[in-house]
Amino acid sequence: MTTSPWARRIPVAAVSLAALAAFATPAQAAEAAPAAAGATSTAQVDYATWQRDCRTVMDQALPYVQNRVAAAGPGEKQAIVFDIDNTTLETDFGFSYPQPANKPVLDVARYAQEHGVRLFFVTARPGIIAWPTEYNLEHDGYDVSGLYVRGLFDLFKDVAAYKTAQRADIESQGYTIIANIGNSATDLTGGHAEQTFKLPDYDGQLS
Repeated sequence: MTTSPWARRIPVAAVSLAALAAFATPAQAAEAAPAAAGATSTAQVDYATWQRDCRTVMDQALPYVQNRVAAAGPGEKQAIVFDIDNTTLETDFGFSYPQPANKPVLDVARYAQEHGVRLFFVTARPGIIAWPTEYNLEHDGYDVSGLYVRGLFDLFKDVAAYKTAQRADIESQGYTIIANIGNSATDLTGGHAEQTFKLPDYDGQLS
């Protein structure tokens, strides 16, 4: 797996995932760590509605990815960048660890990785939970070519600017980011992707 300077692996076997949320700033705590087992979702939307709305977006993303893969130039290194919480994983609905994959997104990711597209994950989660996050993604079927998590000083930076910088870093490695998929404006603003796909967050109800 390829990691960036921001993606340092730190063993955290003795620390509960729920407690690790404390390493994020309060406003970003929900995005910083997976939901604890037995927790109650704060989302006001029901699971079936969320899945239906995610499927609607991914039904647009899949044909785009298929066409873009078919149109790849000679030697082009294609990549897709994903957010994690309530994008690739069911953070507000998966009350266990490993958390389940968001299936509509996983379907697109699987097509992409089976056709040579590298998958990168850019998250506001803190670096201390990089290892369990990577394990969760790979357990669910995502091929992780790179996981970008926030270092200590990144915790106090604007999230949108941080995520934009990570996409720029991926491009600096020679990749063409054909799609950027997330559920928040902070995942998608700032450029460095040919196409963006926004999943529902219901006015911020989902992290």
